[in-house]
Amino acid sequence: MTIIGFNHITLNVNDLDESLHFYEGILGMKRVHLGNTDAYLESGSAWICLLEKKNLGSTEAKGPGVDHFAFSINEKDFYNAVALLKEKDILIVRGPIERGGGHVVNFLDPNGIEIELNTSDLKTRMKDWR
Repeated sequence: MTIIGFNHITLNVNDLDESLHFYEGILGMKRVHLGNTDAYLESGSAWICLLEKKNLGSTEAKGPGVDHFAFSINEKDFYNAVALLKEKDILIVRGPIERGGGHVVNFLDPNGIEIELNTSDLKTRMKDWR
């Protein structure tokens, strides 16, 4: 078997409308499908599925599963994105900082899912691992 790239991530969300507002309105992703309990969004080659599941609950401690996921962003757009997150009162949990040869900021979506914006790539990151 040979993996050729990342395909998508499916996120369980409590409220599809609230999540759509965040991913479309704040992150600028484009909706390509809307069902009764799911939506597919894309930005460049990245795409996600939002899957509404009522009464998911949440936990403070992260156990097995996804810790966070990251979107690439151009260096020239990074600080405007950070300003938008602050303007929209999005909870920033790390950064903005310089890390791995680029800039990163981590924040939470309406469901408490951690997202990172990252200006670097894997090759550059491995040169400056920390």
